[in-house]
Amino acid sequence: MDSLPLLADHPYASFLDQVEKPARYAGGEVGSVVKDWASVEARVCLAFPDVYDIGMSHLGFKILYKLLNDDPRTLAERCYTPWVDMEAQLVKRGLPLVSLESARPLRDFDVVGFSLQFELTYSNILTMLHLGGVPLRAADRGEDDPIVIAGGPTATHPEPIAPFLDAIVIGDGEEKATEVALAWARLKREGVPRRERLVAIARLGAVYVPSLYATRLDPDTGFEVVDRPLASGIPFPIERALVDLNKYPFPDQSPTGGPEAIFDRMSIEIARGCTEGCRFCQAGMIYRPVRERDPEQIVDTVMRAVQRSGQDEVSLTALSTADVSCISPLIKKVTERLTAERISLGVSSLRAYGLEPDLLDELKRVRATGLTFAPEAGSQRMRDVVNKNVTEEQLLETAERVFSRGWGKMKLYFMIGLPTETDEDVRGIVETGARAAGAGRKAAGKGKPVDVTVSVSTHVPKPHTPFQWAAMDTLGEVGRKQRLLKDTVRPYRAVTLKTHEAHASVLEGIFARGDRPLADVLERAWRHGARFDSWEDKLDLAVWEEAFTHVGVDREKYLGTLPVTARLPWDHIDVGLEEGFLAKEYRKALQSRLSPPCGKVAGMFVHHTNLDDAKADARRLVCYDCGVACDMTQMREERLTFLDRLGAHRRSLPVLTDAGAAPPAAAPGPSGAAASDGGAEPASDGGAERESVAATEPKSGDGSEPSRAEAEAPHRARRIAPAPKGRGGFRYRFRFEKAGPMALLGHLDVVRELPRVLRRVGAPMTYTAGFHPKPDMTFSPALSLGVISLDEYVDLRLERDLDPAALDALVAAMSAASPRGLVFSGAVKLGPEDPALSKLIAGARYALAFARSAIGGDAEALLAARCSAALSAESLPIRREIDRLAKMVDVRQYLVRAEVGGPEVHAALARAGLVGDLVALEVEVDIRGSGAVKSSEVAAVITGEPGEAPGAITPPPHRAVRLQLFGRTSPAGSVAGERFSLFDLERARRVKSAPERTPALPLAADAE
Repeated sequence: MDSLPLLADHPYASFLDQVEKPARYAGGEVGSVVKDWASVEARVCLAFPDVYDIGMSHLGFKILYKLLNDDPRTLAERCYTPWVDMEAQLVKRGLPLVSLESARPLRDFDVVGFSLQFELTYSNILTMLHLGGVPLRAADRGEDDPIVIAGGPTATHPEPIAPFLDAIVIGDGEEKATEVALAWARLKREGVPRRERLVAIARLGAVYVPSLYATRLDPDTGFEVVDRPLASGIPFPIERALVDLNKYPFPDQSPTGGPEAIFDRMSIEIARGCTEGCRFCQAGMIYRPVRERDPEQIVDTVMRAVQRSGQDEVSLTALSTADVSCISPLIKKVTERLTAERISLGVSSLRAYGLEPDLLDELKRVRATGLTFAPEAGSQRMRDVVNKNVTEEQLLETAERVFSRGWGKMKLYFMIGLPTETDEDVRGIVETGARAAGAGRKAAGKGKPVDVTVSVSTHVPKPHTPFQWAAMDTLGEVGRKQRLLKDTVRPYRAVTLKTHEAHASVLEGIFARGDRPLADVLERAWRHGARFDSWEDKLDLAVWEEAFTHVGVDREKYLGTLPVTARLPWDHIDVGLEEGFLAKEYRKALQSRLSPPCGKVAGMFVHHTNLDDAKADARRLVCYDCGVACDMTQMREERLTFLDRLGAHRRSLPVLTDAGAAPPAAAPGPSGAAASDGGAEPASDGGAERESVAATEPKSGDGSEPSRAEAEAPHRARRIAPAPKGRGGFRYRFRFEKAGPMALLGHLDVVRELPRVLRRVGAPMTYTAGFHPKPDMTFSPALSLGVISLDEYVDLRLERDLDPAALDALVAAMSAASPRGLVFSGAVKLGPEDPALSKLIAGARYALAFARSAIGGDAEALLAARCSAALSAESLPIRREIDRLAKMVDVRQYLVRAEVGGPEVHAALARAGLVGDLVALEVEVDIRGSGAVKSSEVAAVITGEPGEAPGAITPPPHRAVRLQLFGRTSPAGSVAGERFSLFDLERARRVKSAPERTPALPLAADAE
């Protein structure tokens, strides 16, 4: 049953309590932008075809959101795919999918823009269009429908999804997003017919409009390929857009808050493109040339982003961060700025052998639980095939450096199903992991933990890569190789093997190399229930089997070897590579021949880390001659400038420069991504797009031995502020309210948000001591989702001693820097003699609000009789279920008072945002160290009707508001005791030994 609306004027307000993570749909995060629709020329909905938790971490979304909202002519709002429970609710109620910022249906926008990151999200695009009130197929859209546009890496091979899209941006979207939105809105206002508008959009360049191009069957493959344009003046092929990154600084603010995102950190893009040329990697081909952001701009962006977002973790990201020319001095500079703020630093795609030892030691001191690298193949021959310029010696050196510095875990990513692979190569995957473990044990020392995880995915040949013509392994062959891996790993106890289910990879391969007839398969599968196909537990293979059979599509033609001379379904998209380059690289792969990294001196695979060495090295930079115009002279000068700006003038270690005799640190090769074990698992796309981020936290008080670099260079150790001994700081108690979207957040999400608020206002907290320091704070008992509170508390420690006026100013600033629905209403300073919240809280008052129509008759009289009966009962049992475990709770043991609420209670309900013809109960309950009772359980035993299960009772639809938390001078359960405010410190000091007090309160929802 529906509850009273929690969010004013929101179409989902009455039933959000009934879905998982309701805050996914509420908006109101810090950094979100709500503009007046009448004040702009064009309105854009950025639509991400996956759940909120994933889409909130996407960098491209953050870039476009800020660009469009910074422009006074445009606005951007966000929408994510609703989870299956929310979709069911919307379908049941006939409600549209709406944006987070203004709760407008997708059909109301001028532009609906999708991010194409992964082929297995295509069914979610259809879900969003359908629920948003937009016709699925471009051909069915009318004059008033929005333009449906898309961009992203899979936009470079879009034919299976093309019939559902009006336009597709090829390449960088920074300039095109605004240009397309304004042009479309202007032409629509001028009354230009839809088809003519599409032609005008296509003529802007770097925009592919599928309906304006004819197709034909290619006789060599049977694929339907794009043949020619159907309108004059539109491009063929369609060339990509390319921007200067420094003209578009990475956003230092984006929506932050809500349910925890998959990557709950502030990620900063430091470069686009990659120098390495791995032959399986689509991103490394389509994002050329490498473009690096100005390091001064990066450092400034990082510091502003930390202050504005309040995040406690920053990640520097790029396709291959290790190949950013100034990465070592950049990390040092960022580390120097962040450590004083107790902000953790994560860096994706690092290589241990390519970093100076002192830098590794600094990274270690901000503690990652483990590091991740991607050798990709298990033998040197196969690494040469894929052009993974890394040697066995470098992998072993990586393991030695990692484990010698105290890391206990290392993860290695590999692929099976690569061209020319043999069983020996497959077994070599496990054997490589075993050798890394051996090197790690030797380096770590006796008794130290060494854990190497070997994670193996299935290669998917991707368009615009040298392997685009290669066959994909059949499911049977993948299964055989996985069994071979499992047999090989048995003797190696230090190696943990993880393999990935291959059915999703096969579906991905079909849609990656697919053509337009697959659109019919996609729509058929979607109509029969295909949803969230990239989620292993949601992929329904039977639905897809039926769709392929019904449409009559031969899957094998998409997975077999393709003729190099054939025209392919993505050949009309020009990503900037010279014709013949990919075929040349494919032939070199079949001959196990390497191509050196571009943009570097031949034989040197780690950039100079200081200005002196860079200036002294006059050798020419390698050029792939791939067709992308790179100015090598400008590239060299830019790198010198970057090193100078970072103050990296001299080397801190001797470096051997003889390429023929170079040690592993100067020999070929990236070993891939470095990350914590909590980083991203790569999608099963053959490594095409891996974002792997080191999740780190400051380390202190763990009793560990100092590293050699710390012992030899104590001045370096001073870069990181030492953690305080003991608890330190100054204690304060803050009172706050949580309503609206904040009432839909779980307790742990609220706990995560408070330190962010304090960082935004520049009020440093103190941290707990120990191996894993955390902000020192204690909250009042947790609330169930959907329960509003006007009286919440947190005890915390700040580094500053604040007088009452400064404390009042801080409270006001905190409210201004909080998400919608979180309001701070007061604070007091605590002394050493003041007991903690857990010692004081004895009870709570709630208002239980019901729509008068839900009670019926004389509602007040009926509820008064129910309250009297409840208080007269000896026992009020109710069944409580937590994580599928049930227990009986006697609500009567906690219920102190229950009566019909008067004007004061109704005034509190109005303050909480609950209005209308309401009738309310005011109840008082005990909160004991041994447990508590939920407001919903009180409502059930007083107003509900018995259910089918013993002890199960269902109350009428209602909304609970916690009115007050209080201490009591009398024992628990006594009505006569005197209640006192938790801000009344004089009375609080008298009840240290009050009965029924225990050292701590549980944080679970049943602590309510």
